[in-house]
Amino acid sequence: MYSEIKRISSLIRNFLFSIVNKEFLIFLFFLLLSGSFWLSMTLDETYEKEISVPIRLVNVPKNTIITTEMNDTVVMTVRDKGFAFIGYLNSNRFRTINLNFSTYANNKTGQGIVPMTDVQNILYQRLSNSSKIVNLKPEQLKFYFNFGHSKQVPVRMDGKIFPAKNYYLARIKFWPEKVTVYAQKNLLDSIRYIETEKLNITNFADTVIEEVNLSKMIGVKTVPAKVKIGLFPDILTEESMEVPIVAINMPHGKRLRTFPSKVRVLFNIGSHAFRKLHEDQFQVVVDYHELSQHTSEKGTLHLRTFPIEVRQARLEIKEVDYLIEQQ
Repeated sequence: MYSEIKRISSLIRNFLFSIVNKEFLIFLFFLLLSGSFWLSMTLDETYEKEISVPIRLVNVPKNTIITTEMNDTVVMTVRDKGFAFIGYLNSNRFRTINLNFSTYANNKTGQGIVPMTDVQNILYQRLSNSSKIVNLKPEQLKFYFNFGHSKQVPVRMDGKIFPAKNYYLARIKFWPEKVTVYAQKNLLDSIRYIETEKLNITNFADTVIEEVNLSKMIGVKTVPAKVKIGLFPDILTEESMEVPIVAINMPHGKRLRTFPSKVRVLFNIGSHAFRKLHEDQFQVVVDYHELSQHTSEKGTLHLRTFPIEVRQARLEIKEVDYLIEQQ
């Protein structure tokens, strides 16, 4: 066994020191040497590199609500030689920067502004002496807060909702219907509702239920930040209903009769909504003041009110015969 190992070792040594392999070793040596020179020259050049550093607000009092968070990352552009950037690899120099809430919070305005010079000074303490920060983003760090002022407001939809052809949007529902908003008192008083982010939902014939984000306002925190919206379409049908004609502005002692006494109202409505419709939800009138000012054998009809679910409401006839009687 020992002699066999010795034999193999001898063969390897002879191979390595043969003329051919001597030339290969010389080539390999100069290759490594030239690579070292190239790497040294490359690392000796000056570079600019963007480095992201996490940042956060600490020691926030328990009774304080941060209504608008500041950026959670700053991006600095550092200029230095390549050797310095090699030293930054796998180091903890760019660990999270902690900023103390009370240092920057202004209790009167409910705002906090962090000068970027403060952030830059912290970063310089972590960089090599040869490194220079040539740019720092964002230009400003700002946060908003309050001490628990809140109220509940309804949610409203913002955007474009177009059901499929021959359908209309019969109903919109939110879960929850109201959300809690936190803000400084003067801003809080001005908020009447919170809108969704802009929606664009088209060409649907069945119920749509989606989770949507609520729009963000500077200095305002909304809880929850998302709600569910339900869109309930209904198929449009053309319907009609006979409605009594009513006289208005009649002087005392007089009565107006129309021929006919009822008129048909034509309209478009969802099939489900039509089942709940009643004639007393419509009002068709003849105005005595109008009759007295125009001598005509016909009285003009006016569709004064109709249900909100009804679309394209119109009268089958616009004029009727009438008779004014003494009571």
